[in-house]
Amino acid sequence: QVRLVESGGGLVQAGGSLRLSCAASGGTFNSYVMGWFRQAPGKERAFVATVTRTGGRQNYADSVKGRFTISRDNAKNTVYLQMNSLKPDDTAVYYCAASERLIATMRGEYDYWGQGTQVTVSS
Repeated sequence: QVRLVESGGGLVQAGGSLRLSCAASGGTFNSYVMGWFRQAPGKERAFVATVTRTGGRQNYADSVKGRFTISRDNAKNTVYLQMNSLKPDDTAVYYCAASERLIATMRGEYDYWGQGTQVTVSS
């Protein structure tokens, strides 16, 4: 059983940056595909980004391409989401997730979830 704990959320002005972290424990971190999702008020939880087990390949939602970067440090059992050029539409609770699949971009393909961290972007 993997436990995931997100951190790094907060309030930032439009155009600013934040880096989210997700620390994993209780499992073999480098055996999981890792992903970030987000859920805005009144909306479904949506895919943001994913990174393969070795960190060699990333995939992004179109809405964040060129602004967000997902990365992982397997030695630290941590996955990151660097968010630049933030917009008010990026306001959401951001969730870290782990998948036992080789590739995972859909919510149902992830097996473990963190509790979420709030990101608020003011205009």
